[in-house]
Amino acid sequence: MRLRYLGKTGGSDVDGCPALYATDRGTYVVQGKLVTDPEAIADLRNVADDEFYVEVPADVLDLADRA
Repeated sequence: MRLRYLGKTGGSDVDGCPALYATDRGTYVVQGKLVTDPEAIADLRNVADDEFYVEVPADVLDLADRA
């Protein structure tokens, strides 16, 4: 899989997250903060062993509309 950087929003750290990438598979990769809150994790459904979860601000997803 190859990634194409789509960008960050104004609230993003200069060298950190959040950021959004498009893949050559027609999907997206989100770079965000690791979710560690036990209550939030308990609300997740059907997380497979090869899946994970990160938190990003809503405006990061607006970057996908520009792709």
